[in-house]
Amino acid sequence: MAALSQLLLVTVFLAAALLPLAMAATTTYPIGSFCWEPGMNYGDLNGSEAVVRRRSINFVVSDLVAKARTGGGFATSKAGRGSEVFYGLAQCRGDVSGGDCDACLAQAAKQMVSYCNYTSDSRLWYEYCFMRYDNYNFLGEVDTREDASVTMRQWPDMDNPKAFQKAAGKAMGKATAQAVAVGSSGLGRAKEQYTPFVSVYALAQCTRDLSPPSCAQCLSAAVSKFDKACGSGPGCQIDYSSCWARYEIYPFYFPLATASRATIDMTKYTKQRTSWASPAVTLEACTWSS
Repeated sequence: MAALSQLLLVTVFLAAALLPLAMAATTTYPIGSFCWEPGMNYGDLNGSEAVVRRRSINFVVSDLVAKARTGGGFATSKAGRGSEVFYGLAQCRGDVSGGDCDACLAQAAKQMVSYCNYTSDSRLWYEYCFMRYDNYNFLGEVDTREDASVTMRQWPDMDNPKAFQKAAGKAMGKATAQAVAVGSSGLGRAKEQYTPFVSVYALAQCTRDLSPPSCAQCLSAAVSKFDKACGSGPGCQIDYSSCWARYEIYPFYFPLATASRATIDMTKYTKQRTSWASPAVTLEACTWSS
């Protein structure tokens, strides 16, 4: 046990030491993508329809980048006419800097077309941000469809599964409770001790077009998957299109700095958001082990 604990401690230290190197790639490649065409493929559209779709999508993604730069890392957009009207949403993780947010969304806008080729429903998940557009108005809706989500699990399992799941559950419970609390802007972060040398770090966040009850509903759905999807893995994340939930045994999120964009009260930028008080679901503690 002593040797295993020492190995785990070394692993945590290495993860923390290598974190700056990993951050260099966080805005380069998406960790997940979803491209779906329920209607006609872009290549099958006639000339005028293809032009409208291309122009509408190009406008939406570029508009999202511009608006998010001045909107605290969040933006919505709409463009098009007839059957080719598109709605878009972009949001950064609430703890990242303004510069990292801008870079992530700019990369998402560039890669959206190369990954999805103007499909009607396109979504890209990155470490620091998320961008999507669709040709129906999804804004304000909870989206937890499994085929349009990202699940990432770390290996191997921790040596004391029940104790670890208890610590991870407490950390995630605190993070989700923060995410639906007044003034949180849908972001929650927490830390829970697992051993004297190892802590569990958790982050939960909703897209800012959701109401507080909808945010709680989305996070509840994400956390309910941890039992089967994550087990006692040392790290795991489940990303829907409306919310994200993640824990690790190293500090992967950033602290709020006084000059950081993340300290801005995001609620003033969100017309559709109501008060974060009285969420429909209370998420004070999460348990995914019996």
